[in-house]
Amino acid sequence: MPGGTVRLISGADEILTAEAVLAAVAELVGDADRAEVLDEFSGDEYVLADVVIPASTPPMLATHRVVVARGLSRFGAADLAPLIAWLDDPCPTTDLVLEWDSGRVPRPLAEAVEASGGHRVASDVPGGARNRRTWLEERLAEAPVQLDARARASVGDHFGNELSRLGAVLDTLAAVFGDGARLSFDDVQPYLGAEGDVPPWELTDAIDNGNVGAALAVLQRMWGAGRHPLAVTATVANHITRMARLDGADATNEKEAAALLGLRGSTFPARKALDACRRRGSEGIARSVELLAAADMDMRGRSGLDARCVAEILCARLAAGAH
Repeated sequence: MPGGTVRLISGADEILTAEAVLAAVAELVGDADRAEVLDEFSGDEYVLADVVIPASTPPMLATHRVVVARGLSRFGAADLAPLIAWLDDPCPTTDLVLEWDSGRVPRPLAEAVEASGGHRVASDVPGGARNRRTWLEERLAEAPVQLDARARASVGDHFGNELSRLGAVLDTLAAVFGDGARLSFDDVQPYLGAEGDVPPWELTDAIDNGNVGAALAVLQRMWGAGRHPLAVTATVANHITRMARLDGADATNEKEAAALLGLRGSTFPARKALDACRRRGSEGIARSVELLAAADMDMRGRSGLDARCVAEILCARLAAGAH
């Protein structure tokens, strides 16, 4: 495999980022002897000058060299200078894999990677329900075991917002049943572990759909994942506030709604808020605001109820009033 590639892998989820690095290394090393072609740097001891030395050295016993630098986010702008200088004139026989594991990638490094002909890899699960489903289906298609339709659906529902757990479960299933095994829901279920957290929009969707049972079920998942009731009610309050801002405004479509709400990027959240606003109407929105205010007072001790109980009552009442 020829060298000369640069990959900058970044993401907020350290598990997914590490998995992406491992996959890139496996692809780049290929069938070669890892001891002959691979140089890896990790931890707090190395500096980027250490990385540049093997990255600048042609391979002796192979056609290319793979150099991996992990945990780059610990370096400051000045520390990145040797690496950026190397990217200005990369060695054509070196494949370089860079892991940025926390925070935003500095512009000088991102621009240097792009100028070198390299590319960035986002390791995080994409946002949005459709994108998440696509991401999950792609990972399951590449998995060492094959899951039937019910098992695939159960995995997505079970992990919710914690899809980074998927890789470890698939590896376990492969170890137990063997590579290439075709597995059913009953085969997979015992290995999934505790249910994962769910994204906040699942709660607001259940409320907007008027599904009290679904809203309460989502809340139980959130409690199990350690979500604080105040954080949950803040999510709901933000959703209701968006409706209140759109109520009586002249927004006729999601683009106008997004502009009115000050939302950038995808207009999908604005469309949800606009649709919910139309369904509830002015009286329904006013009632929702009253329920939020009452829940806030109850959480401050007026009712004596547990904060989770207050949040559950609030969400149930909002869902019941969605029609």
